[in-house]
Amino acid sequence: MEIGQKVKVVRLRDRVSAPIVKKLGQVGIIQGYKVIDGSSVGVVVLFDDNSSTWFFEDEIKLVS
Repeated sequence: MEIGQKVKVVRLRDRVSAPIVKKLGQVGIIQGYKVIDGSSVGVVVLFDDNSSTWFFEDEIKLVS
């Protein structure tokens, strides 16, 4: 996955706040990456409402 690609949130691995739950099924654009726990990498996604949050790679999928 690369910066600028469109992705869809397909699942949420952990318990999250209500605003993030609302992102399930939404499409956004990869804005960047975030190092998690020093070994894993998360993907920062920007949505149409100008909000952004990070997801694990298995929580999103590329949209063509």
